[in-house]
Amino acid sequence: MSTPETAPRTTSLPLTLLGLVTVVVVVAATAFGGGAAPLDLGDPGAFVRWSLPVLRTIHDAAAAVTIGALALAAFIVPETTRTLRRRTLSRLAGGAAIIWFLAGVGGILTTFASLAGLKLTDPSYLSQLTAFVWDLDNTRTGVISAALVAVVAVAAPLVRTKSALAWLSATSLLALLPLALSGHSSASVDHMAGVNALAFHLLAASLWVGGLVALLVIRPSLGSHLAVTVRRYSSVAAWCFVLLVGSGLLASWINMGGLSGLDSRYGVLLILKAVAAVLLGAAGWWHRSQIIAALDHGAKGATPFVRLALGEVVVMAAAMGLGAAVGRTPIPPSAQERPEGSIVYDLSGYPDPGAPDSSSWLTAWQIDWLWLPVTIIAILVYVRWVLRLRARGDHWPMLRTISWVLGWLVFFYFTSGGPGVYGKVSFSWHMIEHMGVAMIAPLLMVPGAPLTLALRALPARKDKTLGPRELILATVHSSVMKVLANPIVAASLFFFSLAIFYYSPLFELALRTHTGHVLMMIHFLATGYMFTWVLIGVDPGPKRWEPLGLLVVLFVTISFHAFFGVVITQSPELLAENFFGRLDLPWLPDPLADQRKGGAIAWGVGEAPTLILAIAVAWQWMRSDSRETTRLDRRADRDGDAELEAYNAGLAELNRRDAD
Repeated sequence: MSTPETAPRTTSLPLTLLGLVTVVVVVAATAFGGGAAPLDLGDPGAFVRWSLPVLRTIHDAAAAVTIGALALAAFIVPETTRTLRRRTLSRLAGGAAIIWFLAGVGGILTTFASLAGLKLTDPSYLSQLTAFVWDLDNTRTGVISAALVAVVAVAAPLVRTKSALAWLSATSLLALLPLALSGHSSASVDHMAGVNALAFHLLAASLWVGGLVALLVIRPSLGSHLAVTVRRYSSVAAWCFVLLVGSGLLASWINMGGLSGLDSRYGVLLILKAVAAVLLGAAGWWHRSQIIAALDHGAKGATPFVRLALGEVVVMAAAMGLGAAVGRTPIPPSAQERPEGSIVYDLSGYPDPGAPDSSSWLTAWQIDWLWLPVTIIAILVYVRWVLRLRARGDHWPMLRTISWVLGWLVFFYFTSGGPGVYGKVSFSWHMIEHMGVAMIAPLLMVPGAPLTLALRALPARKDKTLGPRELILATVHSSVMKVLANPIVAASLFFFSLAIFYYSPLFELALRTHTGHVLMMIHFLATGYMFTWVLIGVDPGPKRWEPLGLLVVLFVTISFHAFFGVVITQSPELLAENFFGRLDLPWLPDPLADQRKGGAIAWGVGEAPTLILAIAVAWQWMRSDSRETTRLDRRADRDGDAELEAYNAGLAELNRRDAD
């Protein structure tokens, strides 16, 4: 007789603490910072002014619970045959997502009222809202986010599988990203860096806070699984803490313009947030050094864990309330606002870098604060896996490690060095950046075999959770990967998406918007990596083509790539004319000539990587033949060359029949 499933025991205390403390703190901090003070011109009324920070903190808290519950259900909490932990967490996520959605819609309504200087009861409010809600950045990002949240709210209570929960986790994280495009960081002089910092800050804070709250909610039902659940969450929390502190420092520096702003009310609120971060860091260290070890020894460690974790939730809630208040507090006078009257800055989001010279290849730098942490994480995680293999006595080729590290350093150079700086305003420099990201960096990354290393270094889970190793295996053996890893598909994405991108409005969108630029870089790297991987990759995946077929695909693709460069070289029309034609750079008087130069670069730069790829495919072909010959020789030694004997016997039989 099967054991009946029972609903897990839960507690609502963490949710109560999170909601109560956030609202109390945001009200007090907003009053201190003057974030709800009456406006001299176009005041929307006290209700709107106070609703904005309160709704935002409710929005952020609900978002955190949604994300944390989904992440725990998909990746962290073990499931058993007697409980329905995933179902409970998914329902918690669904309920929190409804609150997230409602607070988001309320934020859109009050934000528009504040921007328009209208009270919610104004007769013209509704007509103006419907006419302009999509035209304003702050409300448009809110609409996009709310639409994604609505999907999560509807789907979360219905899903049952780990893969569906993983997709919902990704969707909920994606719903946060549009919000990074609004706030103080969007008005700072280093707009792009501020947006990147805020994006990391939102993601890290939501996953960290929401994960702990969801863990405490379901803690009464975890029993013997509490220790492993806390240990897994602690690893995620450590990464979130590093990202949160780093992004917070960067955003604060950008918004204040220096340390002189610390004596303002805005600075005081930031100092309080910093104190909260220090307290949480100390609590996290105590968890990892003391609490988890106590949990390993049985239930006696549960009480200290719960007490410390509830204290963390209170501090986290206070920090979230402070953060919402900071978003409404006037920035100090020391902050550098975006320049006025600069057509280059208005179009690209960056100031004119000035005329390049021969030294600009090495001296021109503009750190991309999105790709720098990505590069650091990619290198650190890879090296950590290598050290883990060596600690247990396994070998990993040094050349693979060097290749992987160099690949990411090359990628960082092309996004933050000279090509990245001038590629934002010059087509020829942009094409250098494109070639570096899509062809040179993947040529170094792919031989690093990161998937093979991960599968050897990461432990397998046996408790029905979707860990990193399981996620990698599910991805590389998925039907989607079978399609993408087909050489013809990979080659088509590499070339045809290139042509579609440059000869469509997408190119200008990527040049003028931060989101478009980020998606462009992701596309260049992803298609370049996939194309290189299907040719010379050694990581596990779908069955590889024979080397001869791969060489044909390579030369056909590069021929089309060269043809694309020739077309641009001879084109009489300026691509992204509303962008390059309006920059009016004094050191670049003829954008069309610069475009033709870029076409020549696209034509010529691809030849060296093509030759290297061709040599690599041919080398793998020869090694494959050598391994096959060795295998046949060994089999012949074992069976006395039975295959050859059978072949000779067959020939002899044919000769005998012919003679008869």
